Amino acid sequence: MSFNPSTRTDDTWYRLVVQGECTCVQLAGSYTLMTLDRSLPGLARELTRLAAQSGVHWDLTGIQQMDYAGAAMLWQAWGGQRPAYLSLRPEQEKMFMRLEKAAPLPASPHSSAFLPITMLGRRLFLFLSHVAGIIALSGQVALDMLYLIAHPGKIPMREISANLFRTGAQALGITAIVGFLIGIVLSYLSSEQLHMFGADIFIVNILGMSIIRELGPMLAAILVAGRSGSSMTAQLGVMRVTEELDALTVMGIPYSLRLILPKIIGLGIALPLIVVWTSAIALLGGIMAADLQIGLSFHYALTRLPDAVPVVNLWLALGKGLVCGMTIALIACHFGLRIKPNTESLGEGTTNSVVVSITAVIIIDAIFAVVFSNVGLRIAG
Repeated sequence: MSFNPSTRTDDTWYRLVVQGECTCVQLAGSYTLMTLDRSLPGLARELTRLAAQSGVHWDLTGIQQMDYAGAAMLWQAWGGQRPAYLSLRPEQEKMFMRLEKAAPLPASPHSSAFLPITMLGRRLFLFLSHVAGIIALSGQVALDMLYLIAHPGKIPMREISANLFRTGAQALGITAIVGFLIGIVLSYLSSEQLHMFGADIFIVNILGMSIIRELGPMLAAILVAGRSGSSMTAQLGVMRVTEELDALTVMGIPYSLRLILPKIIGLGIALPLIVVWTSAIALLGGIMAADLQIGLSFHYALTRLPDAVPVVNLWLALGKGLVCGMTIALIACHFGLRIKPNTESLGEGTTNSVVVSITAVIIIDAIFAVVFSNVGLRIAG
């Protein structure tokens, strides 16, 4: 349809051609994001106002350049649908055909007075979902262990050995450094206080009981949760994203038997050994600091240590390491299997795995402290 310009409004981006009751909006210029720049909000409002009028003809053939930003602005001004009268060039037609097929944007959430209750309910259901998933995974692991007991020849020794090396041997460096520094700090602070009361010899009791019973297992478990737990979650998450887990299922290989169970067994064996290593290095650092601070000899500290700390505390620390190691691996595998095929879910799942693992370690330590409160402690009457 052709129009005679009885009324014309010249503008950089469009002009109006009015004839009788018919109005034609002829767009001109370059409708690209770089060209529009600061004029985009105002131009969008003007075009939306024009699109609200009935019987308006739109002519886009005069546009020199148009990218998807300009096409999206026009599409939004038209209310997400083509106007009744529209003139396009072929390349413009392809852009609007893609916009027609695009999924609509999600509606913005409406605030309400019950929003805190709704959010709390969602968090509760998500927590229950994770608990149910961990229980189901634990049951599957128990069935796999029963299967391996009945079929010892199918025990994945190589996978267990590889996980034992990655989670145990490769973690000796960082645990030794942290344990040594913690031992020095604890010895320095304790010796300063004990020296004020002339009780320097009791530094062995404080170092031995606090490191062997509490700090050694806690430090080792937290470091392993942040190092090995996140690695397990990321590994299973990448396998989920690349559909390697689905490929194992198609080939008839149970990934719980080949991937999850070796990680749990490997970390369950490695963490008690790391606990002993971390405690030994922390005691070494503490004794060295005590020797420099108050002149406590190594010979006296080593001979006094067995009397100051009953051996049952060492077995208690090994038990903590075993339980914490298997729990960390179980939680890491659970979050790894729940990762969705996108990078955002991978990062979120790894973060949640580390946070939940450290929280579980602290809870397990508290349970051990309450249950074994009368074990390995010499309380004066």
